[in-house]
Amino acid sequence: MPRYEYRCRTCGSTFEVSRPMAESSAPAGCPSGHDDTVKLLSAVAVGGTSAGPSPAAGGGGGGCCGGGCCG
Repeated sequence: MPRYEYRCRTCGSTFEVSRPMAESSAPAGCPSGHDDTVKLLSAVAVGGTSAGPSPAAGGGGGGCCGGGCCG
């Protein structure tokens, strides 16, 4: 189940709520009992390089669509 991060505008605390994606836009109450909260934008970190996949990751050629069979 996805976790969403919120910040309380009243006390400034940041907290997470696990809920289904269908309820992602529903309001979330602060653990301290406040109702004035805002959902924070979460950033997803993806590692790697712009040079493409490494041979160890299966990107070194050979195999279908990595070599010559998809001509």
